[in-house]
Amino acid sequence: MKTTTKMGLFLGTFFLLVFFVGCKNEAKTGTTNTSSTPTTSEAKEQGQAFIEDDGSTPNVLNIAIGSPDHTTLVAAVQAADLENALVNAGPLMVFAPTNAAFDALPAGTVDDLLKPENKDALANILKYHVTPGNYSKELIMKFKKLGQANDQSVAVEVKDGEVYVGGAKIIASVKAGNGIVHVVDKVMLPPAEE
Repeated sequence: MKTTTKMGLFLGTFFLLVFFVGCKNEAKTGTTNTSSTPTTSEAKEQGQAFIEDDGSTPNVLNIAIGSPDHTTLVAAVQAADLENALVNAGPLMVFAPTNAAFDALPAGTVDDLLKPENKDALANILKYHVTPGNYSKELIMKFKKLGQANDQSVAVEVKDGEVYVGGAKIIASVKAGNGIVHVVDKVMLPPAEE
């Protein structure tokens, strides 16, 4: 009989304890009103491109962002939503036109390309400036053409010891954590698709 009474007291105490703890947790979750849905600005800033990392070698996007000569290119990459593509593991070879190269395009071209309705055309042009791989300027000299990220090819030429890709001269090269950035003096425009 004593065992039954002790067992009843134990179970009763146990259930009361569970009840009060459950009510306490319910009160906590009931008063907290959080939303797991990101806001529009938070949703736009997701992915590898928005992770701050000061300890490793800059990726191709960080190199462009850090260059005062590539502000137009960075604005174009952002308008085309290609930031995350440029921070992946790679290796990537980016032919990065300078601001002067964009300025050499016909008047109004850059402004038109940066409009939201031209996002696909802009992305195609930018992908024409990216090649999978990590080749130095000296190694590129050995190629006749390169396959670009937009599924088209670009011609490689050597004139007077200088390397031209798609008619754009490589004027500098910067190694990146996920590839290499070749600074070019011209915006390469992909041939019209037939």
